[in-house]
Amino acid sequence: MNLRFRYVIMACFLLVAVTAGCQKTYYAVWEKLGKEKRHLLRDNVRKATEEQKEASEQFKDTLTRMKELYGFEGGDLEKIYKNLQTDFNESEARADAVRERVVQVERIAGDLFEEWQREIAQITSRTLRSQSSQTLRLSKQRYARLAAAMKKAEARMDPVLDQFRDNVLYLKHNLNAQAVGALRQEAGKIEVEVDSLITDMRASIQEAETFLKNFQ
Repeated sequence: MNLRFRYVIMACFLLVAVTAGCQKTYYAVWEKLGKEKRHLLRDNVRKATEEQKEASEQFKDTLTRMKELYGFEGGDLEKIYKNLQTDFNESEARADAVRERVVQVERIAGDLFEEWQREIAQITSRTLRSQSSQTLRLSKQRYARLAAAMKKAEARMDPVLDQFRDNVLYLKHNLNAQAVGALRQEAGKIEVEVDSLITDMRASIQEAETFLKNFQ
């Protein structure tokens, strides 16, 4: 079996494992590929930062589209609405990707730390057992800071999406200049929410970078 075919087969097993919710199978397949839980945690934290960056950019793009709407002084309002709807749908998709990645990070971290704790009990040397316990404590502390930052940023997405959705639906029901005038009054609130989200996303990304730097 050539290497490429082997990886395709492994990828299929991974997809089945994730879809079926079988985490043990997921880990077993990755171990055959030379990756243990600590590697998977690092990989998923990296992916979480990438997805947060992509979500941040998409939220900013949707806000920019809304600002174009607020400046509407005539033209094809239907086209503006459709573009805004597309941006909103993409924002929801990016937010879902972030949420799913945070769940995966939390699951792998929990399984890793449980396994680590069990394995420490198997170390007969008191010195080595103590050192491993200390490393575990520090790793859990660093991860706790990361998890808190990720959850805070994740929670910030919902108020923004709610306001985006409100604007899109209101515009859908009222494609006229008066509707734009009503939405324009909401501009400040949305911008504040997006700014807060971007700030929290950046903090989460920074925590991830710090975690990755110190976690081996």
